Amino acid sequence: MGNIRSYKELRVYQMAMEATMRIFELTKKFPPEEKFSIVDQMRRASRSVCTNIGEGWRKRRYPAHFISKLSDSESEAEETRIWLEIAYRCNYITKIEAEELDKVYDKILGQLVRMISKPEHWIIH
Repeated sequence: MGNIRSYKELRVYQMAMEATMRIFELTKKFPPEEKFSIVDQMRRASRSVCTNIGEGWRKRRYPAHFISKLSDSESEAEETRIWLEIAYRCNYITKIEAEELDKVYDKILGQLVRMISKPEHWIIH
């Protein structure tokens, strides 16, 4: 863990941001009619993973708020996985792209669950 001073130093945040940017690039190729449906939803959910991690970091003085924001991030990560499956089933992304991002989100979820289960390692006393 070390002496982490910013949420930007967290591996979970870095992974989430990289995945968000990958989704942004992938969704540029989606059909125009999907712009206001699946594209918006995928981008919003993936971005929310990042923003909730950042918000949670700022709420570390309040364990319940910290956990709540990380829980929101966890929910958004799972929503993103579902949108990825839908995108794959609609043939907007390849099986390889879907599987790679699913693995990334599985790691993100694992890290979030660990942080939620041991908030005392992260909160400000």
